[in-house]
Amino acid sequence: MEPSPATGGSETTRLVSPRDRGGAGGGLRLKSLFTEPSEPLSEQPKPLEMPFHHCHRDPLPQPGLTPERLQAQRQLCAACAVCCVFMAGEVVGGYLAHSLAIMTDAAHLLADVGSMMGSLFSLWLSTRPATRTMTFGWHRSETLGALASVVSLWMVTGILLYLAFIRLLHSDYHIEGGAMLLTASIAVCANLLMAFVLHQAGPPHSHGSRGAEYAPLEEGPGEPLPMGNTSVRAAFVHVLGDLLQSLGVLAASVLIYFKGTLSPQPQYKAADPVSTFLFSICALGSTAPTLRDVLRVLMEGTPRSLGFEPVRDTLLSVPGVRATHELHLWSLTLTYHVASAHLAIDSTADPEAVLAEATSQLHSRFGFSSCTLQVEQYQPEMAQCLRCREPPQA
Repeated sequence: MEPSPATGGSETTRLVSPRDRGGAGGGLRLKSLFTEPSEPLSEQPKPLEMPFHHCHRDPLPQPGLTPERLQAQRQLCAACAVCCVFMAGEVVGGYLAHSLAIMTDAAHLLADVGSMMGSLFSLWLSTRPATRTMTFGWHRSETLGALASVVSLWMVTGILLYLAFIRLLHSDYHIEGGAMLLTASIAVCANLLMAFVLHQAGPPHSHGSRGAEYAPLEEGPGEPLPMGNTSVRAAFVHVLGDLLQSLGVLAASVLIYFKGTLSPQPQYKAADPVSTFLFSICALGSTAPTLRDVLRVLMEGTPRSLGFEPVRDTLLSVPGVRATHELHLWSLTLTYHVASAHLAIDSTADPEAVLAEATSQLHSRFGFSSCTLQVEQYQPEMAQCLRCREPPQA
C-alpha cells in the first residue's frame, strides 16, 4: 500500500508496491513525485511580530530627528545665535567700559552657548546608529559637552575673580558708566529675547519631574523620554539665571553712572568688582549641580532620580523570583538610564514569563531606556556567595 503524497508541494520519495516491480532483477523501483506548489513560495521570509514583552520595548527608530526634536533643534539654534551675538557685544562693551561685571555676564553667556551647542551636537549625534565599536551609540557626547562647558566657565570665572581682587586691592581703574549702562541694558534685553525663544507653549511634559533639567520617571505606562524638550527646558532655566545676573549688573551700572560719573564720588566704582564677586559665586554655584551630575554619569553611578532599593524590590516582587544579584544601574546621559541584573528564579517558574514581567516593570515604573536581565535557577548557596551580596551604602 502506498502512502499518500505529502500536501503542500514538496519533493517526496515513495516506496512502490511489489506488483510494480519490473525487470529481471525484480528490485524495488523508487519514484520521485514532483508536485507543483499550490501557492508561490515567497522569496524572503516574513518578519516575525514579536510580543510586547520582547527585549525591544520601542519600535524601530526612523532615520532623522522626530518632529519634537526638530522643534527643539530650531529653538536651540535661534537661542544660540542670539546668545553669540549679544555675548560678543558684551565683550566689546565690557572692554570699552572697563567693567569686569559685564565680562562676568559675558562669561556666563559663554557657558550657555557651550551648553546649547552641546545639546545641538548631541541631537545630531543621536541620529547616528550604534556600531560594533560604539554599541550604545553616541548619547554620551551630551555629557562630555556639558563637562567642557562647565570647565570653561570655571576657568574664565577664576580669571575674572583674580582681576576683581586686584581692582579692590589697588583701586587704580576707571569705569565708563555710560558704556556700562548701555551694555547692561542690552544684555537684559538679550536675555529676555532668549527666554522668549526658548519658552515652550503649553504645560511641560514633566509628570512630576524633579527639575527642569531632568526627564520624568513615571509610575504609569512608560513613554519615551523627550530629550529635545529636556534640553530646551534646561537652556530656559539657564537663561532665567542669566537674566537675574544681568539685572544685577544693570543695577550696579545705574549706581556707577549716577553716583560715580554724574556726581564726583569715585568710591561707587567699587560696585563693579563687588558685583563681579557676587555673580561669579552665583555662576559657580549654579554649575555645581551640573558638574555633580556629569561626574556621576561618567563614573557610572546610579541616576540621582533612581534608588537601588526600589528597583531591587520591584524585581523581587515578580512572581517566581527568589533573589537578585549583579544589579547595576547607570546612565549614558541624564535621561538615558540603563539597568542589568541576574534573576534567580524557582525551578517551577517559567523563565520567559519572569523575563517578560521583570522587563515590563522596569520599563513602565522607572523609564529605563535599556534593560538586560539574565534568568537563572535559584541555588541555596547563593545566599553565602560574596559576589551575590548587595553592595553597601555609599
